[in-house]
Amino acid sequence: MLTYVIAQPCVDLKDRGCVDECPVDCIYEGKRMLYIHPDECVDCGACEPVCPVEAIFYEDDTPEQWKDFYAANVEFFDDLGSPGGAAKLGLIDKDHPIVAAMPPQSQEH
Repeated sequence: MLTYVIAQPCVDLKDRGCVDECPVDCIYEGKRMLYIHPDECVDCGACEPVCPVEAIFYEDDTPEQWKDFYAANVEFFDDLGSPGGAAKLGLIDKDHPIVAAMPPQSQEH
């Protein structure tokens, strides 16, 4: 099943507009970026248009330079399983190694 993916433009931004739009509460907050839970996402697409930096892509439409972020979104949940809702978890004090290793991104709007 295909899902939505949050990519590099979200790192160090975490606008959270997508979180407010998500009807199934499947967008979780890591230290430096937000992550979409691939098993909880219902592919409704509500998150994509509200992202101010266009960081959210349908899996098949993720730009080539950010393909690794599909794995980052999936693997972020390897030890968390399926919590069944981001709101009750709050900020998760970790990031996927790809994200953790990135230099800080300045956010210019």
